Amino acid sequence: MFVHLVLSLFDNLTPLGRLEKYAFSENIFNRQIVARGLIDVLREFSDNENDFISIMETVARMSEDAEPTVRAELMEQVPNIAMFLHESRPNFPVAFSRYLVPIVVRYLTDPNNQVRKTSQAALLVLLEQGLICKTDMEGKVCPVLLELTEPNSDDDYKIEALAIMCKLITMLGKDTVEHRLLLRYCELCSDSRLFQVRKVCAVNFGEFCSIVGQEATEKLLLPKFYDLCSDSLWGIRKACAECFMVVSHCTSAVVRRSKLSPLFINLISDQSRWVRQAAFQSLGRFISTFATPSGTGFHFHEDGTLREIRTLSTDSSLSICFPESPPHLDLTEQCSEKVLSASQTPEDTYYPPAQSLNKPPAEGIILVRSECSTPTFNQQTDDMYNSFHYWRPVLPDISQDLELLQSEGKDEETGKEMLKGEEEVPNLNPKDPAMSCQIQKVLESLQPHLDDPDVQAQVQVLSAALKAAQLESQENDGDQVVSVLGNEGITHKPPEMDTNLHIVTISVFFCYPLININHMSLFPLTPSSLLFILQNVVPQQLLDQYLSMTDPARAQTVDTEIARHCAFSLPGVALTLGRQNWHCLKDTYETLATDVQWKVRRTLAFSIHELAVILGDQLTAADLVPIFNGFLKDLDEVRIGVLKHLYDFLKLLHADKRREYLYQLQEFMVTDNSRNWRFRFELAEQLILIIELYSHHDVYNYLRQIALDLCSDKVSEVRWISYKLVVEILQKLYSCGAHDLSLNFINELVVRFCHCPKWVGRQAFAFICQAVVEEDCMPMDQFAQHLLPCLLSLSSDPVPNVRVLVAKALRQSVLEKCKIFTCTNSPHTHIALGSCFDTIPYSWQCS
Repeated sequence: MFVHLVLSLFDNLTPLGRLEKYAFSENIFNRQIVARGLIDVLREFSDNENDFISIMETVARMSEDAEPTVRAELMEQVPNIAMFLHESRPNFPVAFSRYLVPIVVRYLTDPNNQVRKTSQAALLVLLEQGLICKTDMEGKVCPVLLELTEPNSDDDYKIEALAIMCKLITMLGKDTVEHRLLLRYCELCSDSRLFQVRKVCAVNFGEFCSIVGQEATEKLLLPKFYDLCSDSLWGIRKACAECFMVVSHCTSAVVRRSKLSPLFINLISDQSRWVRQAAFQSLGRFISTFATPSGTGFHFHEDGTLREIRTLSTDSSLSICFPESPPHLDLTEQCSEKVLSASQTPEDTYYPPAQSLNKPPAEGIILVRSECSTPTFNQQTDDMYNSFHYWRPVLPDISQDLELLQSEGKDEETGKEMLKGEEEVPNLNPKDPAMSCQIQKVLESLQPHLDDPDVQAQVQVLSAALKAAQLESQENDGDQVVSVLGNEGITHKPPEMDTNLHIVTISVFFCYPLININHMSLFPLTPSSLLFILQNVVPQQLLDQYLSMTDPARAQTVDTEIARHCAFSLPGVALTLGRQNWHCLKDTYETLATDVQWKVRRTLAFSIHELAVILGDQLTAADLVPIFNGFLKDLDEVRIGVLKHLYDFLKLLHADKRREYLYQLQEFMVTDNSRNWRFRFELAEQLILIIELYSHHDVYNYLRQIALDLCSDKVSEVRWISYKLVVEILQKLYSCGAHDLSLNFINELVVRFCHCPKWVGRQAFAFICQAVVEEDCMPMDQFAQHLLPCLLSLSSDPVPNVRVLVAKALRQSVLEKCKIFTCTNSPHTHIALGSCFDTIPYSWQCS
């Protein structure tokens, strides 16, 4: 209305007449004021249809003003006008599409830079608010954007229109983007004249892939992505590295492994430090895209939490048997045989690379699929729970193996060839004495973890390989085939040996893809790399690069924060590899846990509970608990990460291990800075959850004193949350039937709070009593006998704040239980009830 006041100083025209007069005034300032006050005019006259049409036509005429500042001022008001009309006008879509959308679209091609920028901002606001209908976006906005991105279009127009196009796709449907904008976007990705255009395309490449889906991504977008990743400008390659994870999510597992992995390795080895830095920051996230629910045993729930998959089909168990094997090893007698075809393999299962299958298994090995639901190797035929079978991933596709079984043995030199983009699983030569020594060292390092079924499977594989090497060295007239089956680790020597074979084939069908081990002399081997052979989830080059992020040299040549990025993505990498491959990450995790930068340790502390879920209770107790204990003694910045998820971590431990932390909870009361009250607040919140993990005796002996100390904290926020903790403890004691302990605790509360010389304590007693009643922590007759008289005594407290809270407790909680009072015959109850009614009016009056 200020605008009308300014203009009304010069004449006595009506608002509409004033709008008509000054909207086309020769004075630029008057036209600017009119444009700025359009929303006020619409608020006054939008109810009248004729006046509304007159105003909108005036706006349309003003949009053709020759002065750029007037056009820019008008465009700034368009989003506000559109939102007002959307709320107040029933025919908003028609009016908006007829009058305002053409103005916004036309200003996208305005010669003045300020007007164009204003129209672009207005268009984005309208799109975000959903004020532009789909018809207008497809029929009016998209054609203009396509026109502005023509090859012969002005450079500034093209860059600006491309930026709008990339933001527009998130609000359009897949079909619209694919049929109208995708081809033009692909052309712009190859723009050889303007690097700014290619950079905008690279920055938004992931969003386009997410919209159009896997088929269009692999057919049209990936070739362009390959070119952008090898662009001559480092800024474009850096942008590609940053969106690599999103692009990977939109491709199949085969393309991800064979095409994207080598491409990412090139980015990690880029000559530009900034590209390498972005690539290493995205490395963990890219590795996480190799994870599948069937391989990890986990899935993400709708609320974002990680859940274990507890159901797994049992009819997909694979078996290996020899035709001339003894009866107790022949599976065909008890189970019907069926060759596993490719159509029976889940789509998300990884197919072993062809190079790893360059040697066919020995003659006589038959791959069968067992259709019985019970194990047959030295086990009862009854259904029994077996953790190894229960947690194993879905079986890999072995159609390539079957083809090799039907063909003659190929030349050994084919194992040296590497197909582009595919990873070769290295092979071992167990005949080498040095190799046997290394295998023995690895077996010794795994002995402390034999309780874990996954580690047992690995030990069985390596033991079989070691035994085969020993037998082969003793018998020079024949070779041996070792097969590791199920969780029994059965080793069988066929009656007839092929003297031309000098390989050991280890097949782990319940945990790992088929791994052929030979020609290891071509590859340098260490005990740690021997374990890596057992993982075929992630290309080994990617995993090696990820593990190298803890190297101090990386901090000097790539990024000083590279260790923190490694720590941030480690849970995702661990989930991808699975708990059976935790040995690949264990050393890296321990290195990060002792990093000199507290930010790295803090990152691990915040995620250690998630890693515990992934690893399971046995690996957690063996490998994570020592690190968790170290974090408890670290800086407050690190300890807060442990404290925020203390309950989530403790609930994963066994009861005996969990009980050890009862003695350490008191240490959280001591902080580096006494002013850090949020630390104690978080402790109280966690203790409320932790109560359910311990017995009532442990709660009374350990948590009770901590709760009472927190109730005396200097900060009121800490005290109020601690009162809730006290109520939870009382409820725990009563629910467990510990009446003696409950009575002792009540007496302690009465002495500490009800008779407290400070009014804050007496006020806290009223709050505790109200919470006890509301949460039904104790029987009401017990409440009337032990707490209600003390509560009523505070109704005459000299401090008004205490009396107010007493009145609130009586009115909102205690009186609601009057029916319970009257239904009991306890004399204490009737006396308390009479005192309650006698006291409440006085309490209300004080309030």
